[in-house]
Amino acid sequence: MIRTEAVLFNDFQVNTYLVWDETQECLVVDPAFYSRDEQESFLSLISNMGLKVKGQINTHCHIDHILGVDFMKSQFDAPIRAHKEEEQIIKNAPLMGDLFGWNIKPIKGIDVLLEEGEMIPVGKHLLKVIHVPGHSPGSVALYSNEGAFVITGDALFKGSIGRTDLPGGDYDTLITSIGEKLLTLPTETQVYPGHGPSSNIGYEKQENPFLREIQ
Repeated sequence: MIRTEAVLFNDFQVNTYLVWDETQECLVVDPAFYSRDEQESFLSLISNMGLKVKGQINTHCHIDHILGVDFMKSQFDAPIRAHKEEEQIIKNAPLMGDLFGWNIKPIKGIDVLLEEGEMIPVGKHLLKVIHVPGHSPGSVALYSNEGAFVITGDALFKGSIGRTDLPGGDYDTLITSIGEKLLTLPTETQVYPGHGPSSNIGYEKQENPFLREIQ
């Protein structure tokens, strides 16, 4: 059985997701830990849960979601994986870090590029990559048919959607992405967003005020 659990990190309260199955092999989605205390807390959690970290993946590369990517590379030899449209965003990390008081070393770029429809193994299970641009050009969601959940990054939140006023953001593109790529998933699919509480597709279809125009 594939499982996921959210852990909150940094001042922006990013949901970093641990995804694992009965093999205890684990994928870390949006590693957002920054401080030494957060890094140690993460390592302690992994150890206590008996998980074997096999990789990392980013739903998108805004600064609050990538604070732990270098630590993941050094600690677990886990390459940075994200969509190609996030390349410039991740290279701007030091500049964006300065704005928030974070000392971010230059990141050369994305090591492994994700593609629409790609299947990412997690132990004996798979996550499907779904390209959902709009909040960020290369935003992706990660869908588990077996687990009946989708990790949406900052594309879709409970009762809301991602902001579109950052560079590369576009409101119409985001609404189209959500309507065509996410709301078409089964209604019982759990929605695990980049910030805030979880939801499900059925609830978002009925209650999300931003999505009424596409019902």
